Amino acid sequence: MKHGHSNPGESGRIFLNLIILLFLVIFCFLLYLVRRPLLRFMAESWIIEDTLDKADALIVLGDDNFYADRVTRGSQLFREGKAPVIVASGRRLRPNAGIAELMEHDLVERGVPRDKILRFSHDGDSTLEEAQSLARIVKERKWRSVIVVTSNFHTRRARYVFQRVFPQGMEVRVASARDGDFDPEHWWEKRKSIKELTQEFAGMVVTVWELRGKSETDETTQSVVELRGLIPQSVV
Repeated sequence: MKHGHSNPGESGRIFLNLIILLFLVIFCFLLYLVRRPLLRFMAESWIIEDTLDKADALIVLGDDNFYADRVTRGSQLFREGKAPVIVASGRRLRPNAGIAELMEHDLVERGVPRDKILRFSHDGDSTLEEAQSLARIVKERKWRSVIVVTSNFHTRRARYVFQRVFPQGMEVRVASARDGDFDPEHWWEKRKSIKELTQEFAGMVVTVWELRGKSETDETTQSVVELRGLIPQSVV
């Protein structure tokens, strides 16, 4: 019997594992050093600000924050002449009152004439449902271009939703409103900011799934309609 002799293959595996472990430690250390720029880049890449040419209407989305930052950006764009009318979109809280009325009050305080404000109350519980409700008024008014104003962390999901829900051919641009509770430079330092961005990531996944399912349903319905058109109709 042989004693005290190590297996060369086993020694090689141990050495390889040590090398891999060393690289992992170095990688984690480097990741720790650059964590701030990476987190900052993640937030900034999620925020969208389109080129804001003149449009038929400004649409300020509801559920604004305590500081009314969305309304503030919307009123600023109105004063700059970006659109002749501004829509205050908000959820209904009571049969005769809701967020839209509060937004109208804030817009008037910020210099927007009351007769240039279109209050729009809806019962949507998500960005998708709000967009679907707003699509009706867009069609009625025959607008061809709109600027959607929303919080900075919400811009990417909002543009994804509105460009797919609004009538085909309509130009939808998104304006980013700064948010007093979400600073892309230091968002990871505040619990509320972390919660907001995490919810946006999750909300985007759900939205993509919902719109994909709706698209597949529409395609199936269209196929059925086309198939019926090929079937000869009985003459009574």
